[in-house]
Amino acid sequence: MQDISGKRVAILATHGFEQSELEVPLNKLRQAGAEVHVISLEPGEIKGWDEKDWGRPVKVDKTLDEARPEDYDALVLPGGQINPDLLRVEKAALDFIKSFWNDSKVIGAVCHAPWLLVETGILKGRHVTSYHSIKTDVINAGGKWEDSQVVTDQGLVTSRNPGDLDAFCDKLAEEIREGRHQRRAA
Repeated sequence: MQDISGKRVAILATHGFEQSELEVPLNKLRQAGAEVHVISLEPGEIKGWDEKDWGRPVKVDKTLDEARPEDYDALVLPGGQINPDLLRVEKAALDFIKSFWNDSKVIGAVCHAPWLLVETGILKGRHVTSYHSIKTDVINAGGKWEDSQVVTDQGLVTSRNPGDLDAFCDKLAEEIREGRHQRRAA
């Protein structure tokens, strides 16, 4: 994995995130040298979902109203069914995500997290992947869906499921190291 020392990464999540899809990027990006903050709607802890039941809690570093997109180089959106479904109805969460895109920063989304990209309009015309059950949602939002381990389009890094996390994290680190991305109209 590439060295991304000095970079700052936000992970936006709430209760019901897929355990591995938050913890693996959190740990791997920290091991690569990045400062990583878990950002959520409320302070304290958020509880993950681990396969068929509630998982372990994860400490929230900042609340969404405390976090400023300009303080970060990249944003990671873990999946799970519950987490993105709760976040996609929160205007502040969608605005936070859009600001990363508008500032040409890296956004990583795995599994069901592309639902958040559907809500923000970011997917239109972009090559992406997601968990197979939301493929139609992604296509209906204008995304060019493909069944690949990791797909990157102008700093937007997407993966399908927890089995893709190593490739997802490697590609995220590479994109973060490269920095800002030129965005073309869809």
